[in-house]
Amino acid sequence: MLDFLESFEPLARDYDAVLCDVWGVIHNGVAAFPAACQALTRFRGAGGTAILVTNAPRSGAAVGRILDRLGVPREAYDAIVSSGDVTRGIVEARRGQSVFHLGPERDHSIFAGLNVTFAPLESAGYVVCSGLFDDTIETPDSYRDMLEAMRARSLLMVCANPDIVVERGDTLVYCAGALADAYAALGGQTLYCGKPHRPIYETALAEVAKRRGGDPPRGRVLAIGDSVRTDLKGATAFGLDCLFVTSGLHAEHYGSRSAPDIAALNATFAAAGVAPRAAMLALKW
Repeated sequence: MLDFLESFEPLARDYDAVLCDVWGVIHNGVAAFPAACQALTRFRGAGGTAILVTNAPRSGAAVGRILDRLGVPREAYDAIVSSGDVTRGIVEARRGQSVFHLGPERDHSIFAGLNVTFAPLESAGYVVCSGLFDDTIETPDSYRDMLEAMRARSLLMVCANPDIVVERGDTLVYCAGALADAYAALGGQTLYCGKPHRPIYETALAEVAKRRGGDPPRGRVLAIGDSVRTDLKGATAFGLDCLFVTSGLHAEHYGSRSAPDIAALNATFAAAGVAPRAAMLALKW
């Protein structure tokens, strides 16, 4: 039976570190969630280590600057690990190959400081997808012809953000994961850099180890997130407990943001083959 919590503090005592999702848990793309930020700050104050783990298609440093603008205090976390960081490592390893960047100009910072040769789709050696060119008006269907052209050339797509959609305020917008999934459905080769895949968790645990003087036992690390597909499935596959936040992404699937349906939650988890340690309406101490 799902343990639905009112407060994070009792559960927090069982863990030395948390790997916390960002969008949907500590902000909604428009403003920070003060209670969630306070919960992480208090966890750190009690001796815990908090690593933010995000599928943002930009470097952790760039994510930190965005969090500053949204009002997320630096005291709430020890470090940020992003799928953008993982993507940068892949780009570095493919030096000498030209790249086509599929995504908005604001994500171009993912290549900052790297020796990258850009090329049009017709001649590029591979593709880095960070999102849609204009996620305010486009959908994955807008890219049908482009994806088919990529498949015809057998191009690898490096997906810098495996999320399919995220909330921007009260609106859902498509992410790079939606394009990567569509490309994979065409038979295209796709490499996903963020959650739920192992590399980002390995990088995050390395950050924990740096701050705690050694590799932490998996049983003492808690993942926190609002997505079954990325946060919950990724944590489960990596052997981590997970605290599921119900008021974030797809909250309406579980009843409502303010009154989730426990039966609907349990059915969703069962269908996905996962079981979080506990759930909360929203992260608060």
